[in-house]
Amino acid sequence: MDYSDQKSTTRWILIAASFIITSLILWNTYIFFQRFKEEEEAKMRVWAAAYAEFIQTVDLNKDLGNLTLEVLKNNNSTPMIYLRADGKMEPRNLDSEKSKDTLYLKRKIREFEQENISIRISYKDKFMGTLYYGNSDLLRKLKYYPIALLLIFLLFGTVVYFYYKTNKMSEQNKLWAGMAKETAHQIGTPLSSLLGWTEFLKSENVDNTIISEIEKDISRLHTITERFSKIGSIPDLERHDIVDATRKSYEYLKARSSDLIEFKFKAPDQKIYALINLQLFSWTIENLVKNAIDAMKGRGLLIIEVTDDKNYVSILISDSGKGIPKQLYNKIFEPGFTTKKRGWGLGLSLVKRIIEDYHKGKVKVLNSEIDKGTTIQIILKKED
Repeated sequence: MDYSDQKSTTRWILIAASFIITSLILWNTYIFFQRFKEEEEAKMRVWAAAYAEFIQTVDLNKDLGNLTLEVLKNNNSTPMIYLRADGKMEPRNLDSEKSKDTLYLKRKIREFEQENISIRISYKDKFMGTLYYGNSDLLRKLKYYPIALLLIFLLFGTVVYFYYKTNKMSEQNKLWAGMAKETAHQIGTPLSSLLGWTEFLKSENVDNTIISEIEKDISRLHTITERFSKIGSIPDLERHDIVDATRKSYEYLKARSSDLIEFKFKAPDQKIYALINLQLFSWTIENLVKNAIDAMKGRGLLIIEVTDDKNYVSILISDSGKGIPKQLYNKIFEPGFTTKKRGWGLGLSLVKRIIEDYHKGKVKVLNSEIDKGTTIQIILKKED
C-alpha cells in the first residue's frame, strides 16, 4: 500500500468512526429520552393518585397525609390541566394570565393530548376527572438535543470535507508547480545549445534575416522558460508601461497568427504605468488572445484595447466568436473547465491566478452574446 492509499484508508476510517460514535450518542440519547418520558408519566400517575386522595380527603373533612401533600407540592415543573367531571378546568404550572382564557386552556388540552396520554382520575371506582399534561421544560430541551448533535456532526463532516478538499488541491498545485519548474529546467538545455548554433551560423555568413527569426524564436523560448519557472513562487512586480507591454504582446501574436484574423489595437497616446511582471503579463494576453482565436475558429475580428481610468487601467480583449452563456461567466476561469475537444482547461485559470493572485487585479467576462462575440476585461491598479 503506497502513501496516498494509506492516507485515503485513514481518512475513511476516521469518517466511519465519527459516524459510528455519533450514531451511538444519538441512540443513547433517544433511549434516555424515552426512559425520562416514562419516568415523568409514572410521576404524573402518582400525582393523579395523590390528587384524587386530596379531593376525597377534603370532601370527607379528613386530615391530609404528609406524603400526599409532599407529592402535590413538589410537582411544579410539568404543565397540566385537570378537567373535572363537571367540566370545570383547573390549570397548573401554566401562565396565570392566559389560563383565564377558556379557549387557551382547550387549545392546551389538545396540545397535551398529542404529547402524552391523558390520565383518568378516580377514587374507589368513582370518576372524578381527567388529567392532561405536557412535557416539562427539561424534556422539551432534551427533545432537541439529538437535532443539535446531528447538526454538529454535519458541521464537523463539512469542515473535514473542505479540509481534505483544500489539502488535495494544495497537493495538486504543488505537483503542477513542480512539473512547470521541471519543464523550464528541461527546456534550458536545448535552449543553450540553440544559442551556440546561432553564433555558429553568424560565423558562417548565413542570411541575417534567417538568423534574426531564429533569435526571435530563441527569445520566445527563453520567455516561456521564465514563465514556467515562476509558477508556484511569488513573482517580482516592476513599474512598466501597460500600453507598451500590451502592444508588444499584440504585435508578436499578430505576426504569428493567420491572415484570416483581423487584428486591431487601440490605446491612448500617453504612457500608463502599473506594477506588473512582464513575462506573466504577456502570458496572460497570449492566453486570452489564443482563447479568442479558438472561439472564432481561426476567422474573425479581434480587438485589443487599453483604456485609462482615474485610478485603474483596463485591457479589453474582444472577439467575434461563438460567445459564452451567462451562467458560465465565472465557471470558465475554474481549473479544468473547457468546452474544447482538446485541452486541459488551464489557460483561463492561469489568467485568473496571474491577474488576481499575483497582480491583485480583476479579470472577468465584461459582456458576451451568443454567435456575436465576447469581451474579456482585465483591470489593474495604476502606478504614478
